[in-house]
Amino acid sequence: MNRKVVLLLVLPVGMLLLILSVLSCCQYTAADQLAPTEIKPASAQLVQGGWIWLIGKPDDSYLEFRSDSKSQSFSISSDSYKSMDWKSLPSGLDRSVNPSFSIHYTLEAIPEHGVNLQVKVLDAYKSIPQMAVFTNRMLSGIVQIAGVGGTTSGYPFKKTYELYIPKEQLQLGDNIVELRAIGCIYCSSSENQYLWWKWDYIGLSTLSAPAEEPIHGSYIASGTSLNNMSFYYDEGAVRHLPYVLKWMGIAYSGNVMRTGCATDVKNACSAIGPYYETLRDYNTQAVSFHLHTGNIKLQMDGTLPNDAKDKLYNYVKNYGSLFQYYEIDNEPGLFNRSKAVNLAIANWLNDNIPILAPHLKTVAPGWAYAPSYEVKACKNQLPNGKRQCGDPDGWESDPAQRKELENVTDLTNGHSYGSSFADSPGGSFVENLKTFGGAEDGLPKLMLNTEYGTSDSHIDAKQFGAVDRKSAVFDRIMRAHIGYADMFTHHAAFYPDYSLFETGFNLNHHNPATTRIYGNPSETDTRAGIMRRLNLAYATHGKPLEYRITNAEDLYDKLVYFRGVDTSSLKPLPGSQGTSDKILLNIVNFEKSVQKIAVQVIMPEQAVYEGERFGSGKSYEEARTYISGLQASPNLELIETLGPGEAVQYILTRSADVKPKAPTWVKAEPLLHHSIELNWLESEGAKGYDIWRSANSGGNYELIAANVQQTHYIDSSTLAGSAYKYQIRLPGTSKPSEAVETVATDYVLLDRKDWIASSSSGGKPQNAIDDNTNSRWDTNAPQTYGQYYEVNMKSLLAINRIELQTEGSPNDYPRQYEVYVSNNSLTWTGPIASGLGSKVTDINFAPQKAKYVKIVQTGKSGSYWSIHELQIYGNEQ
Repeated sequence: MNRKVVLLLVLPVGMLLLILSVLSCCQYTAADQLAPTEIKPASAQLVQGGWIWLIGKPDDSYLEFRSDSKSQSFSISSDSYKSMDWKSLPSGLDRSVNPSFSIHYTLEAIPEHGVNLQVKVLDAYKSIPQMAVFTNRMLSGIVQIAGVGGTTSGYPFKKTYELYIPKEQLQLGDNIVELRAIGCIYCSSSENQYLWWKWDYIGLSTLSAPAEEPIHGSYIASGTSLNNMSFYYDEGAVRHLPYVLKWMGIAYSGNVMRTGCATDVKNACSAIGPYYETLRDYNTQAVSFHLHTGNIKLQMDGTLPNDAKDKLYNYVKNYGSLFQYYEIDNEPGLFNRSKAVNLAIANWLNDNIPILAPHLKTVAPGWAYAPSYEVKACKNQLPNGKRQCGDPDGWESDPAQRKELENVTDLTNGHSYGSSFADSPGGSFVENLKTFGGAEDGLPKLMLNTEYGTSDSHIDAKQFGAVDRKSAVFDRIMRAHIGYADMFTHHAAFYPDYSLFETGFNLNHHNPATTRIYGNPSETDTRAGIMRRLNLAYATHGKPLEYRITNAEDLYDKLVYFRGVDTSSLKPLPGSQGTSDKILLNIVNFEKSVQKIAVQVIMPEQAVYEGERFGSGKSYEEARTYISGLQASPNLELIETLGPGEAVQYILTRSADVKPKAPTWVKAEPLLHHSIELNWLESEGAKGYDIWRSANSGGNYELIAANVQQTHYIDSSTLAGSAYKYQIRLPGTSKPSEAVETVATDYVLLDRKDWIASSSSGGKPQNAIDDNTNSRWDTNAPQTYGQYYEVNMKSLLAINRIELQTEGSPNDYPRQYEVYVSNNSLTWTGPIASGLGSKVTDINFAPQKAKYVKIVQTGKSGSYWSIHELQIYGNEQ
């Protein structure tokens, strides 16, 4: 039997009509609930049973309030509705003048499904002020508010923000909702004067059905871009994808990742199918950009040429069922692309998507708002040397010409970095307002920003007084997108200078568990840490679980947020039909001090649960712990102590549903001092790993290490020159991984990261030692006697083997070679080896001590001499 909210109000006819009018514009039924690709502004999502109270007139005006009022509280009574006089109340909050506002009201029964707070904001400062909402002194959430105050925008941005308040925070009798203006976690009181907003109305309404989403201001989908060596969607990228999705709090919630797989980059798409399948398995959407538009010449009728049509057709036909959005182009003005080509691609997709992938939505180009050439040179010019930023020149900076693309695409876009989102011209926020002529309640189209972020050089505006300006600027730009966009992807997980994680290596050779967070030395927080905090608070979706904070008094008026959700309630993803069965329990500390929380969560059923806990840590291994034996009755108790700005997530599954599997991607590599390093991918349900070794041809294995907690292990009990086989097993199981074999040696693959390469002529010598088989050095001319390639190894090393890899250019191997070594690059010893080359030229010689190595080409051929990768083996003794 449903409990009823009894209002201690007698409403006049005029007020009843006003409330009914507001309700009629916002109600919807369960059948109208939106698929992930049809997310609408928050004002369309509220399932309302009735207003508990409403302050102000929903008329897009704050004139009924008093702009200079410093009133800090208001009590709801019948008199307040009779007069409808709000002149004593503030028209918004300003942290430097009236930083908080409390609303007192009475409940004779607690709403069965909780309540929603609704605030329509008419204007706010560009600083992205935050409205913390406390219900009876417990944090219900923090609303991130976007506005054009302080910009030169002539167009308004209005938006209705909503916040789910669970029934657990309500009480019989007197209740208080406090709205509080709060600042950036790194900022000082200097920011206070910039933390203001104006509202149209504030209302609290009951939910007539269980909430399907703990909406936290806006419904948003968050993500990043993860590829190998900046461009490649290969096996290494696929292996790292689950680790990043889970660690950053993106997995299982219908969030979104950007993919590239561009046609102008060789080998960019080598594992794009498994990549999309992995996203599906982790219930994550994808926005794809595939066709390189720079080399397309339209037919006379303005349509795409046949080769471009074929590329699009094959891509959408093969993979369209696995992704949800297609991005028309990337920064077309900046990269000198044609508007006509962009329109032709959009029109082709609109004609063919209904047949090939009916669920697929198109996204406007990733606008960079590049001006004409006279103002700023583009990165790429046309082959004929014509100087322009796009064709026609500067078209991307013209709202009317952008609107032509917006008219034929489903979602809008717009890239932004640092604080540029609020810049005019060129800011994604204000430029979109120009394109659409303002925003009466959020942008008229959903926005999927395919690139946002900061580089190492971006800093927060000085006026906001941040202690850590690098951390603050990333925090602010991500909060901005929560305030005005619907979906957004960070650029990019492993992209130098913008990255979440340390870079400079090939993901194909890297154990994902050893991935480390990247941070500037001066930072108090990192991009990855900030993203985790905000993702856990805003981008975790599913049916809210009931809970009780058992140390509530310790958390009164504290910025500590908890939500638990059951992701099995989420609808399957369009196209890929990705789903999830995980329970996500998130705890976020927005305070600048350490906080402790004890919470009892009512799990979906009485059962034993297990899974992963992600907390603080500079590496994935440090941040992740596997937890088992969590007995839910169905209550489950968690106790966490969180540092300033720290976030913790539990990803749980019923233990009965966990099916342990043997590890995969097992690698064995020799190390110095004849040790052997083992690496493997983590396995579902693994609470540890057993290492088994065979040192004889008969294949008899013995246990050499039990219950190893990491996914790597160094075996030092080996003899140089001996071969060893290894298997990895989960404790208590008999099914092993595939066996791997290697030979222990004192001469191993040397680390090249600090080496410097040079050559007699040709391309970029460093390309041959950059750990990227897709790049190369070449002579840029046919092979002739005397061409050379030289390496400065920076220290004196004992070496005995060189390998020249040329598989990517199979005809470009050296026809003949000689090898020389030196300690000073002036006097050379050799040749220490000579011979004929092949696709992989493996050169062995007696150990030599050297700092410099030179390979001289002594043959003749019409082919270039190329080296994709040069490897040298040796030791540091």
